[in-house]
Amino acid sequence: MKLNLCKETIAQARKYAKSISQHTQDYIDLHTTVAVERTICRLLGIDGVNEIDIPLPNIVVDHLVENQLLSTGVALLIGNAAKTLDFQPQEIAERISDGRLNLTQVPLNNLYDAKKTAFTYAEKSVSKIKENRSHRKSLIEKYGEKSGPYIYVIVATGNIYEDVTQAVAAVEQGADIIAVIRTTGQSLLDFVPYGATTQGFGGTYATQENFRIMRAALDEAGAKAGRYIRLCNYASGLCMPEIAAIGALERLDVMLNDALYGILFRDINMKRTIIDQYFSRVINGFAGIIINTGEDNYLTTADAVEEAHTVLTSQFLNEQFALMTGLPEEQMGLGHAFEISPDVKNGFLYELAQAQMAREIFPHAPLKYMPPTKFMTGDIFMGAVQNALFNAVSIMTDQKIHLLGMLTEAIHTPFMSDRALAIENAQYIFNTMEGLGDEIIFKEDGIIQSRAKVVLDKACALLAQIDKSKLFATLEQGTFAGIKRCPDRGKGLDGVVLKSEGYFNPFIELMQRGENNAN
Repeated sequence: MKLNLCKETIAQARKYAKSISQHTQDYIDLHTTVAVERTICRLLGIDGVNEIDIPLPNIVVDHLVENQLLSTGVALLIGNAAKTLDFQPQEIAERISDGRLNLTQVPLNNLYDAKKTAFTYAEKSVSKIKENRSHRKSLIEKYGEKSGPYIYVIVATGNIYEDVTQAVAAVEQGADIIAVIRTTGQSLLDFVPYGATTQGFGGTYATQENFRIMRAALDEAGAKAGRYIRLCNYASGLCMPEIAAIGALERLDVMLNDALYGILFRDINMKRTIIDQYFSRVINGFAGIIINTGEDNYLTTADAVEEAHTVLTSQFLNEQFALMTGLPEEQMGLGHAFEISPDVKNGFLYELAQAQMAREIFPHAPLKYMPPTKFMTGDIFMGAVQNALFNAVSIMTDQKIHLLGMLTEAIHTPFMSDRALAIENAQYIFNTMEGLGDEIIFKEDGIIQSRAKVVLDKACALLAQIDKSKLFATLEQGTFAGIKRCPDRGKGLDGVVLKSEGYFNPFIELMQRGENNAN
């Protein structure tokens, strides 16, 4: 390998990360959350809202909470009611909503029949998700898979129909992934809005109907362009597993999915979101959806030179948390970013070392590489140069998910013309430098190799420390991004409950039978 990294140190770092994830999994296995139970409702076929726009999955789960039944789990109770009363899950939800049904009054006579009925409904949505995965595969086989980085651009108008217009234009200009940015603050909503939306703020609401609209538009645009266009959104925040589920049902391809990001930057309770992340990644793994992790955000609040090892540490942790769910390496879009100050001497070499290190340590992962943002000033000419250097590192180190830098960063949300210029810049560099990475080697014990070694050693030492003190305590100490969070504070803690002895989630079993690793 070019960096001559110590294989023993990498193996030891993975060992620590696995131990940390296993200890955390012990806590996850004992608990469920309101978001997990709402997700089960959706996957059992419950959808829609009542007369005042409250989602029916929320109504069912709130009913369980009010009657102290959440620990039993919604799957068992819906399966029992469906079997006993001969109602569909949707009808059960509607009757709970209008007061005609109280689940506490439905006798639980036969656990086997209740579970069998729940599995029957669960298999329908699982089959739909499998069909979506197969359809994605057939389209990629039809058009061919792209070599080199995927060009990833965002749309963020607030209006799904305007988003479609801008997304189609981006596809025509050469984009490979369209990311629909969520409206400001949606990650803090403890429900998923319903239907098509036209009034977001700094982005567009993530709803199942909006996913459907954009998926259809990108399929049409992709057919005209002769390419499969991937759709990205956010399975994060207080509704992490719910949005993963509706994304799987509507054939999204990429989803931002990282509990650590929510803990640090949205003050979501760590216990709540680590449980939610587990189920969301089970779903994403089964659906063939690539997850994107948020390590790049650490460098917006911490120094990219001094704290680079925390990025690698988090990547090791996210790898192991993903493997615990059955999500394969080929779906791990582990995040990092080009965020060293332009004033740092040899900063480009440090950026190259960090990116090459990520590629060598995670060789099968479709790494997510973020553009410079922290030191973009609004000088569009300097911004174009910074983005060009970022593009060069990406192609030299075989990054896969390449989030385009915009020369108007720090000025305004990109215009379609800004995206066109950014795509042109990237395409030029990717074409003229395509084989450069294979042509160069790094000086032994030079600046690049030495920098990578220092970062790896510090990451391994930090993982050893976390393994000793455990993850929740580490987050309380402000180890990542310089942000401290308390295990018993933050948004959503009241939605966590200890599972009862008879609890079961049919989707964990159905989605972890090895089918998520199928082609």
